[in-house]
Amino acid sequence: MAYQPSRTFILAEIGSTHDGSFGNAKCLIDAASECGVDAVKFQTHVAEAETLPSAPPPPYFQEESRLEYFKRTAFTKQQWLKLKHHAEHRGVVFLSSAFSIEAVQLLEEIGVTQYKIPSGEVTNLPLLEAVAKTKKPVLLSSGMSSWRELDEAVNTIRKHHDRLTLLQCTSEYPCSYERVGLNAMLAMKERYKLPVGLSDHTLTNYAAFAAVTLGAAVIEKHFTLSRRMYGTDARHSLEPPELAELVQGIRAIERILSSPVNKDDAAEKLGHLKAIFEKSIVAAIDIPAGATITPPMLTTKKPGTGLPPRALPDVIGKRAARDIRKDTLLQRDDVMS
Repeated sequence: MAYQPSRTFILAEIGSTHDGSFGNAKCLIDAASECGVDAVKFQTHVAEAETLPSAPPPPYFQEESRLEYFKRTAFTKQQWLKLKHHAEHRGVVFLSSAFSIEAVQLLEEIGVTQYKIPSGEVTNLPLLEAVAKTKKPVLLSSGMSSWRELDEAVNTIRKHHDRLTLLQCTSEYPCSYERVGLNAMLAMKERYKLPVGLSDHTLTNYAAFAAVTLGAAVIEKHFTLSRRMYGTDARHSLEPPELAELVQGIRAIERILSSPVNKDDAAEKLGHLKAIFEKSIVAAIDIPAGATITPPMLTTKKPGTGLPPRALPDVIGKRAARDIRKDTLLQRDDVMS
């Protein structure tokens, strides 16, 4: 799918929240599709190709070793192909993060149309080379990277093509509002002259909404059927009602941003309301004919069908052309020129 400047590409990061269940994976695709996302993203792990048995688990998930977890939650090539077809049948793009060159080869065999580079692989230049050589669009997440490391990653991919979108990300689970770093997202856009987006690890949608107003082309949020599900990411993910709200909010923001309002035209179209809500110059007391009109003789009240308040300087100091009763809306011919 090509990224449209006026339409944000919304990505539901299913990752491994399926916990190795093929049925759960299909249900997650169904639920994400019903929420209105553009794409679903998984993680393709070939355990022995990417981790040693001694590799430590992350601090937020200590229940299993990395090797055991990746083995237990992996799918076969045929299962990946079925999931891809299921996503396409549901009208969403299928993506997966590759964590090894072997994973890239597997994803190529099932025919993925684009790739996601996870934050932990940004410095893995051989993997980036393998992905870039496919000539397919790449989303590159920056959660753990310095500017120097990002420069190397971007240059590695750009040797092969420019179909690259950079995602600001903070690899903290959950991420606090103070650590979102939308300034870094804008800096990436300026530094690399490429589309940018946000891979958001906060527990609400507010950061994503802010990113869209600043020009994010892509928004990624972790997704689960329930935060009570077992695994590494479920507790930090959006549930279906929250994901649906994210999509609805982003689409509303897009309509707002793409609909400039001309104040003069708007005022003209709302002219019928001016008579209801605005005020006119009104006699505060009975004013006899020929009397010189002074400020205490006048006030302003609804409706707005008489002389507008801005005409007060034109009325004060003039003489009444006729008797003007209290609470009468003044007209131009009520005063002598």
